[in-house]
Amino acid sequence: MPDGAPKLSASARLELGGAFEAAGEGYHEVRPGYPAWVAPFLVPASASSVADLGAGTGLFTRDLAAPGRTVHAVEPADSMREVLARTQPGVVVHGGTGEATGLDPASVDAVTVAQAWHWMDPIAASAEAARILTPGGTLGLVWNQLDVTVPWVHRLSRIMHAGDVHRNVDAAARVGAEFGAREVREEGWVDAVTPESLFELCHSRSYWLRSSEAVRTKVDANLAWYLYEHLGHAAGESIELPYTCLAVRFTLR
Repeated sequence: MPDGAPKLSASARLELGGAFEAAGEGYHEVRPGYPAWVAPFLVPASASSVADLGAGTGLFTRDLAAPGRTVHAVEPADSMREVLARTQPGVVVHGGTGEATGLDPASVDAVTVAQAWHWMDPIAASAEAARILTPGGTLGLVWNQLDVTVPWVHRLSRIMHAGDVHRNVDAAARVGAEFGAREVREEGWVDAVTPESLFELCHSRSYWLRSSEAVRTKVDANLAWYLYEHLGHAAGESIELPYTCLAVRFTLR
């Protein structure tokens, strides 16, 4: 969750976010899911319709399903939508962005954005969320972050250029005046990975996706040295990778 995310220019967001255009299948296989408490925290149980913006391959969208609830997934990248539609057949999939969803006014009771608010213009996306929400609806933002308070994870994040070092909630969860005071919940959890899956995780990051072959080779070499030589892990070994999950909830004024 980049600390300076809301300061990204529109062109920078397009350039960086566009790196994911062809990454759907790999992204879905290696990115972690979300702890079980997140969806109930962000979305009221009474919500009969939810829109997940920047839904990607549906890693969080799948957690929103509930009896009698319609879930809309809005995602600009074709490759991401293809995976989402295949893996989440009960979800209504839309091509669109957080700033222009194409959904009807006052058509959903909750809007969620998982791991994607920093790719959006926070003011324009807030206005769009307010437009499609019913009165008193909720906006929920969530990020999985590598727990960089753990020294070896901090160094790993630097090698991977993961963008998880800065965790300024005020900057990252900036929203427009349409929404009231925020409610925050943050908890640690652990994902089981292997050295091989850490390489794939690295390859799903925007930095690696938009880099030249020379830079990718250098990153992979540094990661191999760190995991196999410095930390002494063996191929296929199970590693507990600490994360912090940050969820922030707002109510439409």
